Amino acid sequence: MSDLFEAAGMSEGAPRPLADRLRPQKLSEVVGQDHLVGPEGTLTRMLQAKRLSSIIFWGPPGVGKTTIARLLAQESDLEFEAISAIFSGVKDLRAAFDRAEGRRKVGKGTLLFVDEIHRFNKAQQDGFLPFVESGVVTLVGATTENPSFEINGALLSRCQVLVLKRLEDAALMELIHRAEALEGRQLPVVDEAMAPVLAMADGDGRYLLNIVEQIYALAGTKSVLSLPQVTAGLQKRAPAYDKAGEGHYNLISALHKSVRGSDPDAALYWFARMIDGGEDPLYLARRLVRMASEDVGLADPTALMVASEAARAYERMGSPEGELALAHAVIHLATAPKSNAAYTAWKAALQSARETGSLMPPKHILNAPTKMMKDQGYGEGYAYDHDTEEGVSGQNYFPDGMARPVFYQPKGEGREKPIAERLAWIAKIRERKGGA
Repeated sequence: MSDLFEAAGMSEGAPRPLADRLRPQKLSEVVGQDHLVGPEGTLTRMLQAKRLSSIIFWGPPGVGKTTIARLLAQESDLEFEAISAIFSGVKDLRAAFDRAEGRRKVGKGTLLFVDEIHRFNKAQQDGFLPFVESGVVTLVGATTENPSFEINGALLSRCQVLVLKRLEDAALMELIHRAEALEGRQLPVVDEAMAPVLAMADGDGRYLLNIVEQIYALAGTKSVLSLPQVTAGLQKRAPAYDKAGEGHYNLISALHKSVRGSDPDAALYWFARMIDGGEDPLYLARRLVRMASEDVGLADPTALMVASEAARAYERMGSPEGELALAHAVIHLATAPKSNAAYTAWKAALQSARETGSLMPPKHILNAPTKMMKDQGYGEGYAYDHDTEEGVSGQNYFPDGMARPVFYQPKGEGREKPIAERLAWIAKIRERKGGA
């Protein structure tokens, strides 16, 4: 196979999609990836130095991974061989390596392009190692998933990871201009429909050209499509969001940090992005409850109640009605005063518990239900707090001989300000009564 399109059974005379007809013929024609193929781009410098290493292209769909790989082979005088991890197995890999070894014997190198390389399992990825190390192939893999999660460490260490960006509006408009030049006329839509067309593409150049091709077909040779005709005739691209992949973790991180940063608008945006992408609302509900304790804490004790009630409301109502309750919680958490004192205290207490092992509580706070336990001093000297003048006995409640730690340190934000004042007052009582 010299090309993925050949693999799909496309001959020279077969009808070709617009995206294929506009496929760049040299690296300088690739749009939106100047950091790689521009005058000072990484790949440009590699080609100038005549030192093309094995590469993993990481980026969203439709941004030029396959095209750049093909052009690299062309400009490096390497035979371009392409396989897809979706349709190929060990037998196909073996055959590709055999062909590459045959070319090498006659002085011809091979650029092996592997689309969706992350779909090969660990053993299959290990199979690349000897051929990459010996230079039988220059490997160029393409993936939409984070290589650090999906590619073997051994293979990753032998490749340079290059990130391709989603196409910005300027790059998408350049593709539209090229399509217009090829078709010999402007895109037949009213001006106000252009922004929705770009939005539908969502940074995917291939998808944009498919939309453009549909628009030319819908409009015919003379008409110009109105905005309602465009939106009715075209489908919006599904959001690029993988509920089990990196997109999931990126967006939940963005939501959590927006809440922590007290930005309700950004928090609502990321929440909406995840809902629109198909995320399980109950997962989001659980994370909101976590945020209430981790980032708001006792600065606003109602935050945990609001988040918990929002989760229960969603369980009762489901989508879409219950999503409003979760959005309500997002806004409450983002606008609440913040304190991670409870979170920090819990981590410190857990660490201390692990370090101190099985120390016994002091005997004066132990119950003594039997005579033997009373004889052993269980409960002896215990002061009932409610019977004291201040309502606080000031006794020691840590194991005998253990230095008193301080885990919970209120930040003084919101409701924690009076808590901090009360704890300072209790500390004075404890010091006066010898319980410190």
